[in-house]
Amino acid sequence: MKKQQVVAATLFTLVVVWMVFPRGAQSTNEEPSESEPRIVAAGQNQSASEDPNVITVRAANIRPQTYVERIRVRGQTQAYRHVEVRAEQAGRIVGNPIARGARVEAGDVLCEIAVDNRAAELNEARSRLEQAEFEYRGAQDLRDRDLQSAVAVAQYKAAVDSAKAAVTRAELALEKTRMVAPFAGVVEQRQVEVGDLLNVGAVCASVLDDSPMLLVGLVPESDVSQLSLGASVTAELINGDVVEGVVTYVARAADPVSRSYRIEAEVATNQGTIRDGITAELMVETDEIQAHLIPSSALTLDDNGDMGVKTIDSRNVVHYERIEIIGDNTGQLNPGIWVSGLSGNVTLITVGQEIVFPGQVVEANFDWSNQR
Repeated sequence: MKKQQVVAATLFTLVVVWMVFPRGAQSTNEEPSESEPRIVAAGQNQSASEDPNVITVRAANIRPQTYVERIRVRGQTQAYRHVEVRAEQAGRIVGNPIARGARVEAGDVLCEIAVDNRAAELNEARSRLEQAEFEYRGAQDLRDRDLQSAVAVAQYKAAVDSAKAAVTRAELALEKTRMVAPFAGVVEQRQVEVGDLLNVGAVCASVLDDSPMLLVGLVPESDVSQLSLGASVTAELINGDVVEGVVTYVARAADPVSRSYRIEAEVATNQGTIRDGITAELMVETDEIQAHLIPSSALTLDDNGDMGVKTIDSRNVVHYERIEIIGDNTGQLNPGIWVSGLSGNVTLITVGQEIVFPGQVVEANFDWSNQR
């Protein structure tokens, strides 16, 4: 072999040795690569691991509960009855009419018109009745002795009946000089003053029956089939008051414009003073179903944008469950949202659900027997 070839081979060997052995020595001094972090599912009250190689997610056992479905209805308060009391006799107002805002009982006088000649007409009608009855008795006596015809007796009988009718009309005319409240309530409007002349049909006052009050609203045709008489209703008034009642009426015919159905709910009388016409939001109870109350933080979306939650089964495998929100407990002692789509008791990942993926096995850092 030529000398140049030997030198070249030697240099090549030295280069290879230099490149291999120092790099191998360096690699032996490097720390081994870190392993993938562990995912541990801990209970709500358990402390998280301080190990930097451990990622903790929170899980809670959620049991199904009875949930009452509700229909939200926009409505308002309304008086049970509100009528205008009108004059049935013409006349001049005497005495002070009842004041606006006064509470009255059934039969209390609201307005009174002058009696004028009505009392005299009643006395005259009673006298004519007495005369007609006397003549009728005389005719009957003559008829018993065959001294009077049956036709004449019938005429006297008709005269008696006519006189009785005249007395009744005179009594009613006198009675109707005093316009009274048809039921207990509050005088909402007073239309007349002392000295006013009322014609037949003119309004004396309006009376509002506020015991009980009603909650009224229009239910869409898609929901009306779920309603039933006696269903419980909770309403929040625009002033912040909350009242309760029961459904007492569901219309059989739809409103021709909105195609909605009128409902009425009667409010208990012991729930304070409620005015007529206050805007209210009604929650009408319908069916009872089994649902789960979960924290809103547990919600997540899948790749298709469908809403759901992630759960852990008894083998510590993560699953994605699609759910549907059916209600909420906002402002309640136990806040959260009501969902359907879950079956039986579930171990729900409440915090850290974005870290894990369906099919992944996690380490359960709690007692399954206490969670199920």
